Amino acid sequence: MSTLAQFSMTIGGKSVASPTQFDVLDPATAQAVATAPMCTVDQLDEAMQSASAALPVWSADLDTRRAVLEEVATVLENAAEHLAAVLTAEQGKPLKQAKYEFTSSADWFRYYAKLAQETELLNDDATARVDGVRKPLGVVAAITPWNFPILLANWKLAPALAAGNTVVLKPSPFTPTATLALGELLRGILPAGVLNVISGDHDLGAAMTAHPAVRKISFTGSVATGHKVAASAAGDLKRTTLELGGNDPAIVLDDVEPDAIADKLFWGALMNCGQACSAIKRLYVPQNRVGAFFDALADRARSARVGVGTERSSQLGPINNAPQHERVVGLVADAVAHGARALSGSAPDSGYFHPVTVLQGVSEGVRIVDEEQFGPVIPVIGYTDAEDAMQRANSTSFGLSGSVWSADPERAAGLAQRLECGTAWVNSHLALAPHIPFGGAKHSGIGVENGPLGLNEFTRLQVIWRPGSA
Repeated sequence: MSTLAQFSMTIGGKSVASPTQFDVLDPATAQAVATAPMCTVDQLDEAMQSASAALPVWSADLDTRRAVLEEVATVLENAAEHLAAVLTAEQGKPLKQAKYEFTSSADWFRYYAKLAQETELLNDDATARVDGVRKPLGVVAAITPWNFPILLANWKLAPALAAGNTVVLKPSPFTPTATLALGELLRGILPAGVLNVISGDHDLGAAMTAHPAVRKISFTGSVATGHKVAASAAGDLKRTTLELGGNDPAIVLDDVEPDAIADKLFWGALMNCGQACSAIKRLYVPQNRVGAFFDALADRARSARVGVGTERSSQLGPINNAPQHERVVGLVADAVAHGARALSGSAPDSGYFHPVTVLQGVSEGVRIVDEEQFGPVIPVIGYTDAEDAMQRANSTSFGLSGSVWSADPERAAGLAQRLECGTAWVNSHLALAPHIPFGGAKHSGIGVENGPLGLNEFTRLQVIWRPGSA
């Protein structure tokens, strides 16, 4: 009998197994630590039917939804310590960061539990009173990635459920177990069918997006898969929110000393071992300061504690999976082959660990600059003047986020507005909050998550005309 941890799907409020299981690996060892069910076509249909059946009652009572979402927030906080271990085992991140995914998710649920959902008065005069009413879309297919499995799932669940939709949720096959555990946790809180959690490979995601019961798709993942999701949705005009990749620039102006901001730049690039869609991927600094910034970041790379997520001293864990590890190794090798100077810290030899690596002597035309690395690598790129930096920062098909750093925040803000991206920060990077919309430009996405606009992504507008007051 297997000693691996086992998890079940949640369909119609019940625990559902599958005749076929797949292994889930610990990225710190590359060994199996759990098994997850491979959802069948019939089980997918059952999940969609359960979500459809639960929709009329769930969508009818906003006050009930608010109370339930508040309860979900409390349960997430109470379970964070226990479920963090499940998340670390499959994702690799340190336990403290895994716990944060659950406690931060509670903030999202509380925000949407309290967010006003009021009828908007569009016109009120002698001719007509016109109201705008937001209605739920129906069944939502939510497909989530492996870098922040719980937090990004709840970025979708909280507004979707608050708006009165029901959800079928599928995590990445690299990190299904914490999300399956989330489904198990919420069975006793959410009415049956309101949240269905299934697991499987990428074919399951394709079947979800094509399913006729789905009226909304919320997807976070790669640009390539985003294209496929959009094409599938077009068949019967499903609405989509797509949060895709980023190759996010940080531009440091000529009035900032390296040591003053090196810590913030380092962690803006290395949060979650660099596996964050909006992390700094390209660091542009004045040409005459490339060496100084390289040295400052290299010092931090040498001292960064890369290790197993269950060790209290670990600041960074491994890359999550073998394909991504191979990609990062290849990008660094390509940069070195093109003449880059590389300095790396230390990391364990097991699993998918990769040392924090700082690169100097790279520019556009080298893959590490042109592509999204999604790993613990920081390329330091020199520019001649602010116009040169801005042109190069924008010379990409990505447009998720970026930042500008200066001793003069107003000067930085003026340049930040010229970045072709969804979110631009001044003297910070990766600041996020439940009430602030987040989305991408160009190929980095369609639509937004979070805030009132994020709620609206899960609704349709109905306009009600009535006779005027005359």
